[in-house]
Amino acid sequence: MKHDLQSARHASDLEYEILRLTPHAWVPNNRRLPVLLYRRVLSPSRKDLGPAFEALFARNEWPPQWRDSIFDYHHFHSTAHEVLGAISGKAEVIIGGPGGLVVSLDAGDVVLLPAGTGHCLQATEGRFQVVGAYPEGQQWDIRRDALSEGEIAAMEALPFPHSDPVGGREGPLLEQWT
Repeated sequence: MKHDLQSARHASDLEYEILRLTPHAWVPNNRRLPVLLYRRVLSPSRKDLGPAFEALFARNEWPPQWRDSIFDYHHFHSTAHEVLGAISGKAEVIIGGPGGLVVSLDAGDVVLLPAGTGHCLQATEGRFQVVGAYPEGQQWDIRRDALSEGEIAAMEALPFPHSDPVGGREGPLLEQWT
């Protein structure tokens, strides 16, 4: 699987990493939109990051829908983009499907996954949990199989979110997903 990881800094001083993926085996990834990985969005020393991430995502038009860990099997979502805010613990997550890139997530980090991006929990330290949110109007599915050409076309035609889940109308998503 081919991937390209680079670091960037937004004008708002928000540090993030850009991960561009290609399709791999049955995982389509997203040929047009990169994964964005934001480091230390919230201080891990805060007592409970859950409400803070939920408020941040909701304010930026990404309504939070659940709190839990990440599934420990390879999967992707074809009908919605997904943002995960790490609220406790630490994890290694495989991004891109089997044989993909392993990234570390610590409490306070955020990963933004465009529709089609494979992800799987590989290992954890402590009680790893995330808040999951999706753009307004998008309903997520769970896929563990290849998409048809029609499903890929529908996935790639999903509307762009109106705002970045972390930076709002000024965030990196608006620059990187154009």
